[in-house]
Amino acid sequence: MMSPEIVGCKIRVYGIVQGVGFRPFIFSLAQRYQLTGWVRNTSSGVEIEVNGSEKNISLFLQAIRNEAPPLSRIDQLESEPCTPNGYRQFEIVASQPEVGQFIPVSPDMSICSDCQHELFDPYNRRFRYPFINCTNCGPRFSIVRDIPYDRPLTTMSSFQMCAQCQKEYENPLDRRFHAQPIACPECGPKIWFQVNGERRAESEDALQLARQWLQQGKILAIKGLGGYHLACDATNSAAVTELRRRKRRSEKPFALMAFDLQTVRRHCILNPEEETLLLSPQKPIVLLERHPASAVALEVAPRQQTLGVMLAYTPLHLLLLEPAPGFPELLVMTSGNLSEEPICYEDEEALQRLMTIADAFLLHDRPIHMRVDDSVVRVIEGVRYPIRRARGYAPDPLTVAEPLSPILATGTELKNTFCLTREHYVFLSHHIGDMQNYETLRSFEEGIIHYQKLFRIQPEIIACDLHPDYLASRYAHQRAEQDQLPLIQIQHHHAHLAACLGDNGWDSGEPVIGLIFDGTGLGTDSAIWGGEVLLGNYQGYQRYFHLAYTPQPGGDISARKPARMALSHLWQAGIDWETDLPPVQALCYEERTALRSQLGRQINSPMTSSMGRLFDAISALLGICQVNTYEGQAAIEMEALADPAEMGFYPLEIQGDQIITNAMLHQIIGDWRAGIPIPVLAARFHNSVVQLVVELCLHVRNGNGHSTVALSGGVWQNRLLLTKTLQELKRAKFTVLIHHRVPANDGGIALGQALIANALTKG
Repeated sequence: MMSPEIVGCKIRVYGIVQGVGFRPFIFSLAQRYQLTGWVRNTSSGVEIEVNGSEKNISLFLQAIRNEAPPLSRIDQLESEPCTPNGYRQFEIVASQPEVGQFIPVSPDMSICSDCQHELFDPYNRRFRYPFINCTNCGPRFSIVRDIPYDRPLTTMSSFQMCAQCQKEYENPLDRRFHAQPIACPECGPKIWFQVNGERRAESEDALQLARQWLQQGKILAIKGLGGYHLACDATNSAAVTELRRRKRRSEKPFALMAFDLQTVRRHCILNPEEETLLLSPQKPIVLLERHPASAVALEVAPRQQTLGVMLAYTPLHLLLLEPAPGFPELLVMTSGNLSEEPICYEDEEALQRLMTIADAFLLHDRPIHMRVDDSVVRVIEGVRYPIRRARGYAPDPLTVAEPLSPILATGTELKNTFCLTREHYVFLSHHIGDMQNYETLRSFEEGIIHYQKLFRIQPEIIACDLHPDYLASRYAHQRAEQDQLPLIQIQHHHAHLAACLGDNGWDSGEPVIGLIFDGTGLGTDSAIWGGEVLLGNYQGYQRYFHLAYTPQPGGDISARKPARMALSHLWQAGIDWETDLPPVQALCYEERTALRSQLGRQINSPMTSSMGRLFDAISALLGICQVNTYEGQAAIEMEALADPAEMGFYPLEIQGDQIITNAMLHQIIGDWRAGIPIPVLAARFHNSVVQLVVELCLHVRNGNGHSTVALSGGVWQNRLLLTKTLQELKRAKFTVLIHHRVPANDGGIALGQALIANALTKG
């Protein structure tokens, strides 16, 4: 019987294919299918040449697609016949640099099950080693300085591998083959416990001392994967209250960390999709319904029914949270910073900025190159709905069908992210934060420099928000002038619409109905928009409807004081400020007098159509929240109280292109005075917005036939509002687009800006 003819095949693979065990995977496949040849990394991906039978090469190509390593992502696979290269075996050969080329970098990933097993195996040489990792897990983005992703270009470069680690690193059949952060107790990073600048303990002793202090109610600063956390016993009310006082974070919920899923089940009510998210390699913070029997201190999430929980995602966290009698089941694990500042990630900075918050520090000597916060998600209709996109997800790019111009989009003021585009890739940055201080601006600028270097992007176009005073917009103006590049200013709510379209891979030129509800965004008429019904696409939009303008006295002051917005809405509707109303009682006589003068004379009272401010006003009117200590607090607390079984609603009148709230305000006040319970009133308001949305969409569809709806803007983080709206719009036969990969809040704005800028420049 004749042997099959030997043919050659050249293969190129693009995507996240470096630092994720891709070459040893190819090596194993080649052996399985009796192929000879070679594989190597290049600056743009992985290149392969194989020799063998046509059938086996076909099976080999199929297996590459179907069995790729868990952390890899194949964006494109190209193959073409070539002359057999004469190799007698299959080899992994030296990397091939290519000038100007780039490759996506894997996000940081949680410890894998194999490493976790080894971590607690007393017979393993990495037993209880806090930095155990392999090609299937561990740090990536937070330690890489440049590409290609090789150890000398990471923060592990100063750690010389021992002989055993070197052997694993060089063995193609070992799962630590070319795992760049590979380390062990002999040659890798170490931990220590520090109090007032003095090292009290190292290695396992440091870990046990940290656990003792946490058990005693102390507050620790812990150096993690992408920055520092502040930790304390989540069941200790006094410890949580003291952390709030020191961190200057009066009421915003704290994130929690648990050792395993069984622990979370004892404190939260979980559905299968939420369990899947908790266990995923990204290990995000998941917003979950609190179990009535939970022992978590109420001070962790005041006046809320949800808890933000993540599972331990590094070996250090697992060791710290290891179950033991008397040790807390859950730890508060919040960003290591003062309120509104970026997370600390450099040691000297952390020791200085956190010394007044933490009683002690648990430190290590593996440097962090890029700070990365924890991601926050929730589940909506069985699907991931991102609130904050960071660790585990960034800088994983989105891909588009048509190539993009090289664009830098600088995002907006709150929940800032920036965006860089190249070819078919859209790199939306990790969460930067609120651009309201120098530290965050510096983090923003450092991030842009790093992404440009990492992905070899030199922007040819700059895009920014229409608001000229945002720090991100000022940076864009200066950068465009400095580099002599065109600057495109994009209306905030148009960017929200485009972000939702991009998130859903919308490549049709057809316009969609955009329900863009948020707190603040500068409109083209210089008013503050936020309750907008748009019809548009990437190229442009038409403003169909909006909430009737209401004064926002004092501008941002009224965003922080819902009582002021409540009285402004009453004033606009011609309703007296009766002394029995909660927002009237919340403000002193002098402030009410000044407020009335401001409104009457239109002094520092910009007009707003903001849905976010309407939620604030109703929350204050019902006596739920009169002061926002964090963004969205009034709306969040009203949602928490709302009775989901209530079906009643109030009328909202449409006059021309305006939505009038007067009748609703009169009825809410009447029902409140009649003693109808607050949960019923809160639910009726939510239902009113849902009914309004359906009516507005029917108006647009009846006028022009468009029946696809996009929901974007921070107001749509309200789970009750979103789920009821989805149900009613689908019942009315609308196709609905919501966010799945980027946040609906301002964390997705930069994506929309980039896609609009690309569409406008390509005509």
